[in-house]
Formats: sequence, C-alpha cells, structure tokens
Amino acid sequence: MSFRHLPSVDALIREVRASQPDAPHELLRDAARVVLAQARTAIAAGSPPPSLPALAAAVNAELAASVAPSLRPLINATGVVIQTNLGRAPLSAAARAAMQVVGAGYSNLEYDLVEGERGSRHVHLEQLLVRLTGAEAALVVNNNAAAIYLALIALAAGREVIVSRGQAVEIGGGFRIPDVLRASGATLVEVGTTNRTYARDYAAVITERTALILRVHSSNFRLIGFVHEPELAELAEVAHKHGLPLLDDLGSGTLIDTRQFGLQAEPTVQASIAAGTDLVTFSGDKLLGGPQAGIIVGRRDLVGQLRRHPLARALRVDKSTIAGLAATLHSYLRGAALREIPVWQLISTPVAELQQRAEAIAATLVAAGLPARIIACESAVGGGSLPGATQPSAGVALTPATGNATTLAARLRAGDPPVVARIVDEQVVCDLRSVFPAEDATLTAALIAAYR
Repeated sequence: MSFRHLPSVDALIREVRASQPDAPHELLRDAARVVLAQARTAIAAGSPPPSLPALAAAVNAELAASVAPSLRPLINATGVVIQTNLGRAPLSAAARAAMQVVGAGYSNLEYDLVEGERGSRHVHLEQLLVRLTGAEAALVVNNNAAAIYLALIALAAGREVIVSRGQAVEIGGGFRIPDVLRASGATLVEVGTTNRTYARDYAAVITERTALILRVHSSNFRLIGFVHEPELAELAEVAHKHGLPLLDDLGSGTLIDTRQFGLQAEPTVQASIAAGTDLVTFSGDKLLGGPQAGIIVGRRDLVGQLRRHPLARALRVDKSTIAGLAATLHSYLRGAALREIPVWQLISTPVAELQQRAEAIAATLVAAGLPARIIACESAVGGGSLPGATQPSAGVALTPATGNATTLAARLRAGDPPVVARIVDEQVVCDLRSVFPAEDATLTAALIAAYR
C-alpha cells in the first residue's frame, strides 16, 4: 500500500494555509484529518495515492462544507403548499422586510414612545388580531402547542377538562391531547364515542371540578360516515349555562373562507368567536401564512389570566416574529392577503395557469433531450390543514434514462438549490402548485443537471 506517500496532517495544513489564511487551525486540522482518512480508505481499496494539490483541494472543499449552514432554501415541488418538513408557510415580502428592519437595530419592543417608559410587547399584535377576529383580546406565544398548553395550565390545572372521545387525538409529532392535559395538571374527562358526540354528553358530566370544555378541530384527520358532533354554538350554550369557558383549538386556523378555491370549508377564527367561543387557539405559520407562532384570541379576562401566568414569559415571541406576524396581519387588514401572502398566492393559482407553466418547462426539457411530459396532479394544502382535501394541479414528470426514480430524486435533492419532488409510478413528478413562478427557470435547470 502507498500510505507513506500521504503527507502528515501538519504538512497538508501548511499546503492549504496559503489559500485559507484566516481559517482557525482547529477547523483546518479537522478537515485535513477527514481528507486523509478518506484517502487511506481509497488507497486500501486499490486507488493510487492522490497528489498534494488534490488533497489540498479536498481539504478546501471539506472546510467549506463544515462551515456552510445546514438550513438551506430549496424548491418545494411536492405540491403540498404548507409542507411541515419544508418550513411550512413561506413569508410574504412585507413580513420579510419588517423582520429585517426590526432585527437590524433597536426597536420599541417593550418601550412606550409616548410616555417614555417601559411598555409591553403584546400591544404590537393585540389590536390587529382583535380587529380581524372580533375577539376582545389576544396573546401570541411561540407555537400553537404552546398556546393550548398555556391555556390548560392557566385555567384548568388541578381540575377537569371535557373532551369528545373523537377529539382526544394525536395532532402531530407525538403531541397528544391526553398527554398535554396530564402535563398541564388537568384531568381529561372523555364524553361520547369516537364517531358520535352530542351536546348533552358534555352537560351530563359537568361537576364542580370542571374547569372548561375543549373542542379540538380535526385539522389533520377526518371522520366520515355515521358521525355527529355538536355545533360550536351548542357547546358554547352548554358551557355558559354552567359558567364554564369553551376553548376551541382550531389548529391551522384561517381568516379566509377556503370554499372559494374549491376546497372544503375550514372553520374561520371569526366564526368561532361569533359562535360564542371564549378562547380560540391557532397557528401563525400555517393557513395564516406568517412566521411560527401560537395565537390565542378571546375574552379579555381569560386572555389576561394567560398573560399573567409565569409560563407566558417562557413562551413569548421575539421582536422578529412580532414584526413578521404584524406585517402578515396588515395584509389581511388591507384586504390584500390573496395578493401578498405566499400561501394564498399558491392556493388561489388557477389550474390553467399551472398547466401553462408546466407546458413551458416541459418544452424546454424536451428541447434539451429529456423525456419530459405534462401530468395532471392533485395537490394537498398540507400542514394539518383541510385533511383529505385536494386541488387540481399540473406538473412535469420525468422517467429516468438510467437507474430509477429514487436515484433521480436524490440527485435533485443534492443540487443547489435542492429540489424536493414526488415519485409517482417510477416517475419523478414536480407539482407546480407549490412552486413559485419565479422558480420555474431554476427548477428547469435543476432537472436538466440532475438528469444528466
């Protein structure tokens, strides 16, 4: 074997140092060790020893990879608009700009400019949410799971919470309603059956130990067939008759009627408040289209209890989230959500427009020698929103010339930027429902590069 032809770690570092004068010694040392270990493995397998310049180039590449951020932008060609694994809702230009401006310097995050004294970070979002939802007050924490937990621990610790058996579910990521209730110190009281629960079932189990009634919206699952659950107004009537609050966990949450896009009806936050719900929790980074946040709206006294709870400080959001969420809410306030918020831009795109874009991409690919074809797709909103509902879409399908679809999909993910696509019937399919028009040229180039 030719291990003796390999330089020492120090000799390799000296060779690289000229091109990396500012690199910390520890990073260079670690990169050199990795490259030399790879060289020994290759030599043991029968390869000739690499030259010193080749080793130096490999160290430079390893060094660059070691300091590159692991969180990277990519093209979502899955067709799932709110893709949990791909960062959920893309932010609007206004939200990104607001976060950059506020994050670049100091701000009046907790400072009253009129009085010249300490203020509250809650004022920047509360009135916007009150105007948009019809609630009396609002509070924002770092995600919807935190919102539910804070509400339960502040209002129901040591007492009972009534939940339909059909709603004692796992929401996602192992987040189970019974577990959350136990962790908050509350006791779960299940009523009804998995498929059918009535308002009278809730009324029958109310005692002096009951703290509240919890409704969990089926944002990531559906029960169909022989099913029944009471309307929110019925639950509100039961709760208020017994002096109890009704907590409605909407999960994804929306301020816009989804039926106008050919989707099933998703209950709006405004409708929940109008039905008499006392507290509503929902996400900021799903159908709302903003940064990650958990939003609580409802009665002023109940929101006040949550705000005063010690846990609220641990769950509060930072200035960047407040700025981005405020800009997102302003889009709704101006009636510009469909034009400005990316989630709604993608959802509201007509299928005819997607078809035209698919034709243009496919034509370029065919001209480059790739066997591309246009394919009709069904796209999901995703992200715990509108379970089972799909929209017609259009995409581009590629059948690999060599290897298989899994290999081609992996090459797409290895590109710069990475492209995440679907595999359907041994074809790689790029569904344009979740691809922005400005990304079409980049997607086309990525497909050509990966195919070759």
